[in-house]
Amino acid sequence: MKGNIEDKRKAVMGAALKLFTERGFHGTSTAQISKEAGVATGTLFHYFPTKEDLINNLYFEVKGDLSRTMVKDLESQHNFKDKMKKIWYNLTKWGLNNHNEFIFVGQFCNSPYISNFTREEVMKEYVFLHTLIESGIKNGYVKELPSELVIAMFYQNSRTVVEVINNVGSSKNESKLIEDGFEIIWNGFSNN
Repeated sequence: MKGNIEDKRKAVMGAALKLFTERGFHGTSTAQISKEAGVATGTLFHYFPTKEDLINNLYFEVKGDLSRTMVKDLESQHNFKDKMKKIWYNLTKWGLNNHNEFIFVGQFCNSPYISNFTREEVMKEYVFLHTLIESGIKNGYVKELPSELVIAMFYQNSRTVVEVINNVGSSKNESKLIEDGFEIIWNGFSNN
């Protein structure tokens, strides 16, 4: 029975992700989410009492998955540039492999529907990135910029690379575009 409960919750989350990215928050009703997930509306409300609870849970899970992906194999990198390049590569590949999630994060990162509590909890997952960038500034690798600006530049430029690869059909040049994208962003914030 527990697997069935978790399956229903995942179905609701998957349907919400799809519909929120296609139609936005106001353009998506709980009835549409229930129908897309193949569950009764009462089942949706059992897991998420409000649509705001649903979007906050979804945002927390998606951003958590992204942060865990960004640090994958990071410990094998020995210098600052290689660490930033690994994070870039992980972020961009995640965007390519999780298109709806990537769009969702971009759409809702500044949304008023994401609570301050959710934002604060999500930011705990990204302390590693702030710490890394601040150490890069302290050690002279990064220009004297707010770490939030560097992170925003990093993310927005990765969105551009993902969009170019997806929309232009440049998958045969995917590795080169990811590499070129990193070099552009690196040249923008590094002291090298």
